[in-house]
Formats: sequence, C-alpha cells, structure tokens
Amino acid sequence: MSTATTTTSPIPARALYPDIIGGVTTFFTMAYIVIVNPGILASPGTGMPFSGALSATVLIAFAMTLLMGLYARLPFAVAPGMGLNAFFAYTIVIQQGVPWPTALGMVFWAGVLFLLVSATPLRERIATAIPEGLRLAAAAGIGLLLTFIGLRNAGIVEADPTTIVRLGTIDHRAAFLLLGVVVAVLLVRRSNPLAFLASIFLVTALAWTLGLAQPPEQLASAPDFTSVLLRLDIVGALQLALLPAIVSILFTDLFDSLSTFIGVATAAGLTDPDGRPLNLRRGLIVDAIATFGAGLAGTSSGTAYVESIAGIRMGGRTGLASVVTALCFLPCFFVAPLAAAVPSYATAPVLVLVGAAMFQTIARLDFSSIEDSLPPFVTIVLIPLTFSITQGILWGFILHALLYAVSGRHREVPVALWLLATVSVGLLMLER
Repeated sequence: MSTATTTTSPIPARALYPDIIGGVTTFFTMAYIVIVNPGILASPGTGMPFSGALSATVLIAFAMTLLMGLYARLPFAVAPGMGLNAFFAYTIVIQQGVPWPTALGMVFWAGVLFLLVSATPLRERIATAIPEGLRLAAAAGIGLLLTFIGLRNAGIVEADPTTIVRLGTIDHRAAFLLLGVVVAVLLVRRSNPLAFLASIFLVTALAWTLGLAQPPEQLASAPDFTSVLLRLDIVGALQLALLPAIVSILFTDLFDSLSTFIGVATAAGLTDPDGRPLNLRRGLIVDAIATFGAGLAGTSSGTAYVESIAGIRMGGRTGLASVVTALCFLPCFFVAPLAAAVPSYATAPVLVLVGAAMFQTIARLDFSSIEDSLPPFVTIVLIPLTFSITQGILWGFILHALLYAVSGRHREVPVALWLLATVSVGLLMLER
C-alpha cells in the first residue's frame, strides 16, 4: 500500500527571467539619480556633505524599492524625486535660509501627512478635487525649473543685476551640454536604458582627459552613514512659517505618485477591471513612507519613478522586478568618490532632458477658456521664476476657485477645492 505525497512544483527559473530583466532595466534607466541627487543636495550654499547625501539617496532607493516589491508587490522603483530635490536645495535651504537639518524635518512631516492621507478616504477626496490642469501644470513647471538649473550648471544662463538673468559665457560647459544631450537622445531613440548614464560618463571622462575636471583619487569608499542619517530637526521644522513648504511637498508628492501610478499602470495594463491601478493604496503608502523615510535618511522626498515603465515593458510585472532593482542599488553605496568627481555640467544634459519630459504634460492642458488656462499658466510660470513649487501650487488653487466663481461656474468647484484655496490664502499669508 503506497501513500501519495503532495509536492509543490517550483516556479521554473525561466519564468522569473522577465521580472529579473525588467528589474535590471529599471535600475539602469534611473541609476543617474545616484549621481544627480547628491549633486543637487550638496550644491554650494546648502552645507550638506556629498558623501552623506549619496548614501542617503542609495539607502532610500534600496529600502523603498524593496518595500514596493515585497509589500505593494508592484514593479515600481522608488528614489528621491527630481524637482523636489531642487526645491529642497535651492528654494528651502539656499533661498529661504532654512538649515538643512530643519529642511529634512520638513520632509519628514510632509511624509507623515502623506501617510495619513494615503491610509484614509481623504486621499480620494483630495485627488478628485484637484483639477487635472493644475496637476499637469505642476509637472510642467517643475520641468522648467529643472531645465533652468541644467542651463545654469552649463553656464548658458547666469545672474544679472539689471535683467535678472542673461546669456552666460559660452565655453566648454555649453559644448559638453550639447554633446551630452545628443548622446542621450541617440540612445533614448534606441530604447537603451543606459542613455542618461552614458551621457554623464562620457562628458565626465572627456572633462578628466582634457584636464577640465579632476578625477578621483580613489574609486570607492565606505558608505557615509554619519553625516546626514538621522540628523533631521523634527521640532525645528514645526514652525508656522515653514508650513506652506511642508504642504507643498505633500501635494507635489501626491501629484507625482498618483500620476506615476495611474499613468504607468494604465500604459502597462496593470489595472483591475474598473481601470484602477493594482494595489494603488499599498503603493501610495510605500510612497508616503519613502517621504518621511527620506527625511530620516538625509535626503529629499522619495517617490515612485516613471522610468519603471522601461522595466515593465521588458517583462517586469510583479514585485520581484522591484526586488531585483533594489538589489542593483546596493553596490552604489561605495561609489561616493567617483560620483563626487563628476562635474556639475556633466549632469546638466540629464536635467534638461528630464525637464523636457516633464514639460510634455503641457500638451494635455485645456486652453479653451480663460478660467481653465490662466491658473495652470500661472502655476507653470511661477515655479521656475520664484524657484518655488509652493508658490505655483498655492496660486493655482486660488486662481482656479476664484476665476470659476466670477465666470459663473462656481458649482463646478468641489467643496474640497474651496477648502484648498482657502488654506492656500492662509499659507501665503504665513509667508509674509
């Protein structure tokens, strides 16, 4: 008499290949952030150490992408977001004179608020209340801000006491900008995931070879977990004058994550029968944890990356792809000396190209009426001209509600948006 045994067949290794390839592809499409983000955070005037900012960047990218894979089970990678890093460094720290530990505390509190919003029905109410035009305008405005920073790093624009800005000195930096853009575009057209990294490495190698920048004395070093990790000032961030910027980080994170999850999930078919992105709530919770976690780690807000679509198109469909991407970030902990030797103009092509990609949302704006076009237009213009995402978003809320009211369309304004507009007025008053 024999006994039957039940066995569980292992998943064939070849069935895992698409997720593995997808995860590696996503890593290479966004690995530029390991160099670009600490370069922005450690800009002259912030006081943040480059090595600490790099370790914090890698820590958030590794830990939050791993969490996205294991908890949300989604093939989305997470890292400090472009745009918010510039807002953190140039607006909050340099322009407003907020010490970087306090600014990290602001990121922490924005993440706490984001987590509360994501875990309650309030998320849907806020998301549906914010006009699509303002969400699109915020992305376009941030794109212009990144482009401006890239052009400044390349020396093409510079400050002028009379005209505010002017054409800068056209030298090797501008030539390298053009070269980097051409190389990246050629590779992007061929769907090469190394496009941005190749651009940075080529410009850097030429600068070292021509003696225009100094190569590193060593290629690797131990991670820096002492200079910025847990150095945030949580109590100092609780100032009324800082509340507008905290709310701005919250809303920008919310816009960014919702746009990424909805856009990428729809394009990749990762939706339920009703068209909603799979595991959206869990994904937003991870995004929120990535924001306050970034404050603890020592970097600007973390968010899901739209570059994840590259890995999804290569076969990444489950959380395994994110686990693979997270593991790919681990070696990056040791490249601080190499990354610090990259000149700022070497990352300028990436800033311009990312800015251009974000600015594409302007094509979806509705310009059929003044009340629909003016608020997004003002939002787009104010973000780069004031170097403040806060100003663009708050004025956009106020103008939308006000113009709809005077145009006889007040019934089309949700109560939640009236509340957001009222809060925006109060936040602007606090900045006086």
